[in-house]
Amino acid sequence: MRRKIGMIVSVVLATVAIAAVAADGPVTVTRLTKPEKALKFEVVVPAPLDQVWTAFTTKGGLETWLWKEVRVDPKPGGDWIVVFPGSTGGGTILSLKPKKQIVISALAPEKFPTVRKERTRATFDFATVAPASTKVTLLQTGWKSGDEWDAAYDYLADGNAQLLMQLHQRFASGPLAWPKGPAATRPAGR
Repeated sequence: MRRKIGMIVSVVLATVAIAAVAADGPVTVTRLTKPEKALKFEVVVPAPLDQVWTAFTTKGGLETWLWKEVRVDPKPGGDWIVVFPGSTGGGTILSLKPKKQIVISALAPEKFPTVRKERTRATFDFATVAPASTKVTLLQTGWKSGDEWDAAYDYLADGNAQLLMQLHQRFASGPLAWPKGPAATRPAGR
């Protein structure tokens, strides 16, 4: 019983800590334990659905907010890949419902080799809030037990919040300007 109460308190404290960080910006992060372990991210982007969809499903769109080197083939089995110096992220598109949803078999960073090999599922849902506002919800599921899985979960709670912050920033203040040259480093938190 004590262990169960301790686990509940830990989850509540983790959620409060994340909510406090998210309160400084437009992205909300929720750590879920039921019905399954998951990470849920929400952001309202100041742009129409068509523009947000283009930003997710085209090379030119992804380069305005994700990173300067990307590959995307918007169909089941297609790439949704970001190529950082020395590493790759993103994954393989499992399904796509135009202007509604993209589901990706997501690659974890290389420092989590088991999680990277077995992958999680990242479901991006898109909904019009107003003519010039789109809500993007990311639900990341498929988490397993173990120290590496727990570390990846914690890392991606921050990393995916940063990802959606960049998306918001792209539409709030314009496309992100990436450093030039091969020595350029990837964005913070990724």
